[in-house]
Amino acid sequence: MENKKIFSMISLCAKAGRLVSGGFSVEKAVKEGKAQVVIVACDASKNTKKLFSQKCDYYRIPYYEIGDKDTLGRFIGKEMRTSIAILDEGFGNQIIKYMDLNENMEV
Repeated sequence: MENKKIFSMISLCAKAGRLVSGGFSVEKAVKEGKAQVVIVACDASKNTKKLFSQKCDYYRIPYYEIGDKDTLGRFIGKEMRTSIAILDEGFGNQIIKYMDLNENMEV
């Protein structure tokens, strides 16, 4: 249930133009301090997950894995996407809240 809310927020964020997608754009947003949250598809390669996990840890940006490449792409109105970065603080905080609720429900 919470996944639906998360993907709805991602979709709204995309419509508002407050996210970037794709490895290069997401990495750039992280390095420039513009990313509020980074989300990587669960079916991304181990190298991609490791890259963004370490970068986000270094720059102290929340990092989550959810959905698959097709789902991430569909909800932002694009083709398959491995990674996205939320640039808006409000959207980012709401997504973090839903992600944390989602993690607590799975335990």
